[in-house]
Amino acid sequence: MATRTAETRRQEARHAYDAFLKECPTSQLLARISDKWVGLILSALGQTESMRYSDLGRRIPGVSQKMLTQTLRALERDGLVTRTVTASVPVRVDYRLTPLGHSLGGLLSSVKHWAEEHFDQVSAHRDAYDQEAATDA
Repeated sequence: MATRTAETRRQEARHAYDAFLKECPTSQLLARISDKWVGLILSALGQTESMRYSDLGRRIPGVSQKMLTQTLRALERDGLVTRTVTASVPVRVDYRLTPLGHSLGGLLSSVKHWAEEHFDQVSAHRDAYDQEAATDA
């Protein structure tokens, strides 16, 4: 019986990824990247070389400091964002997309633009659906 190397086992597992299965790690990754704050943070960072934490907070109204911090830490852990601390008074913290983050950020920016472009149509369909549901009730 032939032995398989660790790399061979990883390649076989990669082919077995199926995000429709709850136990699949890609399902967890999809859950992470489909978060609205992730999409907005990656889109904001994709528009510039780097951004300070406070600038990100101002660019994304409605995000709490806690949620911004948690999301940035998760993105850094996943290798999508890098964090650079510059010793100064006060300490300066900058965030930028990694190459992996740029590849995802472009996709999420497209989704953001789609939502901005098609919101009126979706809103009209929602109104029509709600009116029909109200008359059926």
